Amino acid sequence: MLDKTTIDLSNYRIEKARDLLSQAELLSDNQKYDGSLNRSYYAIFSAMRSLLALIKLDSSTHAGVLSFFDRYFVKTGIIEKNFSKIAHSAFDSRQDSDYEDFYTPSENDAVTQLEKAKAFVNEMSIKREKFINEELDLPVIQK
Repeated sequence: MLDKTTIDLSNYRIEKARDLLSQAELLSDNQKYDGSLNRSYYAIFSAMRSLLALIKLDSSTHAGVLSFFDRYFVKTGIIEKNFSKIAHSAFDSRQDSDYEDFYTPSENDAVTQLEKAKAFVNEMSIKREKFINEELDLPVIQK
């Protein structure tokens, strides 16, 4: 059974993911596609961290969060592999948009990533609730 502090942290992170999706949508609607890519990635990142909170794992790096997510949720079959691909693609797009000189994401890039981010956050929300309600077993952490 999950303790209240763990659930509260997971709740905070999934709510943050939803807020970031709203920000991404506002930015996209206002033709700020680089900002939209950034916010949609961070929505995905926060959603991954909401699941990791339930197994009391986190990382100080983005690569670490992606790695834990893949190891404990994707490779175990709890989360479908296409969600890992969405997360990794969003990370790469955010990196390019934030750090590459002269990189200009298109409207299509931003809208596509935003739609995928919405699907990602929705799926993680559904899984989270199943874990919290004990309808789905959490992965076993191997140290």
